Amino acid sequence: MNNNRICKLFNIEKPIIQAGMIWCSGWELASAVSNAGGLGIIGSGSMYPDVLRTHIQKCKAATNKPLAVNVPLLYPNIEEHIKIIIEEGVKIVFTSAGNPKTWTSHLKQHGITVVHVVSAVKFALKCEEAGVDAIVAEGFEAGGHNGREETTTMVLIPQVRKAVKLPLIAAGGIGFGSQMAAAFALGAEAVQIGSRFIATPESSGHQNFKDTIIKAKEGDTQLTLKQLTPVRLIKNKFFNEVDAAEKRGATSEELTTLLGKARAKKGMFEGDLNEGELEVGQVSGAISEIKPAVEVVNEIYDEFRETVVRLANL
Repeated sequence: MNNNRICKLFNIEKPIIQAGMIWCSGWELASAVSNAGGLGIIGSGSMYPDVLRTHIQKCKAATNKPLAVNVPLLYPNIEEHIKIIIEEGVKIVFTSAGNPKTWTSHLKQHGITVVHVVSAVKFALKCEEAGVDAIVAEGFEAGGHNGREETTTMVLIPQVRKAVKLPLIAAGGIGFGSQMAAAFALGAEAVQIGSRFIATPESSGHQNFKDTIIKAKEGDTQLTLKQLTPVRLIKNKFFNEVDAAEKRGATSEELTTLLGKARAKKGMFEGDLNEGELEVGQVSGAISEIKPAVEVVNEIYDEFRETVVRLANL
C-alpha cells in the first residue's frame, strides 16, 4: 500500500485501524494490532488520567510501531488526558463526540496527527475547516454512540468523499476483507473496525461480552436512546427497559435516571449481560469465533486483497 495516504500518514503497513472502544481497547489490544501492521488505538473514554498514562506506557513498551489514543471530546477530564498524551509522546490522536475545532490546533502545535470521527457530511466539512489530518466517517451500523441521521456506511462514505479532500477512513458494519474492499470502492482509503476486535483474547472486554458477540445473530442489535445520545446495543434486559421507556414517551430526565451510572462498565467490562450496556455493531451477527488480533488483521487484509483481484477479473 505504498501510495495509500492513510498508511503514509500513520506510517503503517496495512490500512486497518482498530477502533478506540471504551472498556475494550487497552494497551494489549492496541499493541497487538500495531504489531500486526495496522494501527492500534487506546480507548481513553473509560480511563481515569493515571490509568491512561499507564496504558500508554505499557503499549509503548509492547510495540515499537505507531499507536494512537481515542479521546471523546465530551470526557470530563479531557484537559488532563490531552496533557498526558502530549507528555507521553503519543503522535496520533482520534477525537470524537464533539467539535473538532476545540483541540485540533493545540494537538497539532505539539506535532500530533489529528483524526476526527463523523457521522454526516456537515461534520466532515467542519473537520476540514478545523484542520484535522484525516476523517473517520462512521455509518449507523456501528456499535456504541452513533449519528442521529442514521446514515448507512454505504451511503455516507461516497458523500463524504465527494465533499472533502482529506484522507478518509470508513467505519460502521465493517469486519471482513470483502467489506473493506467495498469501502475502498466507495472512496475510503482505510477502515476502522471495532466489533471484530472485541472478540479477541487481547481485548479487555469481559469474556461474557465476547461470548455474547460470537453468539449474536442478525437483528440482535438496535439503535436506542435517541433522545439522549443514540447508541447501538445488543438487546438484553437493560435494552428492553430503555426501549419500553422510550415507547411510552419517557422524558430525557427519566431516561438519564434509568441509564444511571456505569452501565457500560457493568456490561462490557464486568460481564453483567442483564443489567449492563452491551455496545457492539451490526456486524456482530457475522462474527463466529474469538481469534488473536494478529489473525484478525491478517485475515481481513488477505481477504481484502483477494476480493480486489477477484473484482478485477470479472
